[in-house]
Amino acid sequence: MASDPAASAAQVVVHFDGACQPPNSSGIATWAFTVEGAGLDREDSGLAAPPFSPGSTNNVAEYTGAIRALEYLLARGYRGPVLVMGDSELVIRQMEGRYQVRKDHLKSLHRRLSALAGQFAPSIRFISVPRERNTRADALTKEAIDKARRALDPPNQ
Repeated sequence: MASDPAASAAQVVVHFDGACQPPNSSGIATWAFTVEGAGLDREDSGLAAPPFSPGSTNNVAEYTGAIRALEYLLARGYRGPVLVMGDSELVIRQMEGRYQVRKDHLKSLHRRLSALAGQFAPSIRFISVPRERNTRADALTKEAIDKARRALDPPNQ
């Protein structure tokens, strides 16, 4: 990350991710983020939607990860430069305005993320990174899926 000039210019770097198992919809969808910099280092993850619900999708999970990260920063009073990195081309391109938000279930999430990002503007950037550069956030989403599965399927007593 330090070799990336954009990352070194930002005071805070966010990596976000989302996952849904089984893929697509109606699985267990989880979000995760990592924050580094400005004394705000944190990792967090959780469910993006009720398990096996129609809103439980990978894209919902991805958006939720980015939203939770910016909510975390704002709740701590941080309004400085932020570099938001994720491997979701859809979320990044929609935030850059390069892709339209066509799916109804994503429009409110896009509006929420845009409103949060606006509180950091103009010092926020969204950057698409390959999955190999998003490994910790990716691992956290998988851990959250495993935790949710254990909670839904407790071992026999």
